[in-house]
Amino acid sequence: MPDAPARRVGPIGIMVTMRLPDLTPAEMNGAQRALHDRITDGPRASGTQHFPLTTADGALTGPFGVMVHAPAIGAPLQELGGAVRYATGLTERVRELAILAVATATGSDFEAYAHARIGRAAGLTDGELDDLAAGAFTSADPAEQAAYNLCRRLLEDRSRLTDEDYAGLVAELGSTTLTELVVLVGYYRTLAQLLDVFEVGVPAE
Repeated sequence: MPDAPARRVGPIGIMVTMRLPDLTPAEMNGAQRALHDRITDGPRASGTQHFPLTTADGALTGPFGVMVHAPAIGAPLQELGGAVRYATGLTERVRELAILAVATATGSDFEAYAHARIGRAAGLTDGELDDLAAGAFTSADPAEQAAYNLCRRLLEDRSRLTDEDYAGLVAELGSTTLTELVVLVGYYRTLAQLLDVFEVGVPAE
């Protein structure tokens, strides 16, 4: 029987495991290094850093550390993530409450850790973050509430909308925002599954 993966404890007690080894830039092949550099030179690395994108020796953290092991899939996946994060018409609050809805539904420690920080910077209060973690978010803004309700519905696998449901969402959000939210939920659910399968927790700092 193979040995269990080595483990280290992150800063708030969440286990960080090594089912996949951290790859430093010097250990990467050409395709892996190209993906690494695309991530570390892109918009994720600019501005305020709410959580570390790399370890001290340059290995990618979180889902990116998984993606770099399979760059043929990882490269287009991170491109989709970049579009979801930086190229949609979603407000920062709606984007982050949607991601945190995924984190709660999937039990993703890393997504909760990273996006609670980003969400707070986007204007979500501590009370709202607590409500999102409990799966009980409410907003006085009808568009925010409709966005959250849609995400919860998708995450509960009740995504088939009646014509009435669909018409109501389009009236409140518009078809573009509706499309963006459906893709966002699918993308972050994929990341949550990667993080779960490879037992990626909160990075040590």
